[in-house]
Amino acid sequence: MEKQNSLERICQALAAIPKGRVVTYGDLAEMAGYPRAARLAGQTLRKLPRGTKLPWHRVINAQGRISLPEPGASRQREKLEREGVILLKGRVDMGKYRWKP
Repeated sequence: MEKQNSLERICQALAAIPKGRVVTYGDLAEMAGYPRAARLAGQTLRKLPRGTKLPWHRVINAQGRISLPEPGASRQREKLEREGVILLKGRVDMGKYRWKP
């Protein structure tokens, strides 16, 4: 898999996630055409420049939790809450907020 192509495809998939919805790392990878490549999705998000306009905060782990260490986790939680995504006991209700294109 060519790196530049995977970066572009993952970023395009990321840009498509609607406000107020979330996907898992695995969902993001699958949307980009890389099924079973959740780690690739995570690595790609880690490389995004600070201040990116892409909605990186809409990607969470398969348990509905934020995977980032602090202070990134707080920033992600705040961004999600501003979009109306509620976290109860640190978890997103995947049945309510998960987006499946």
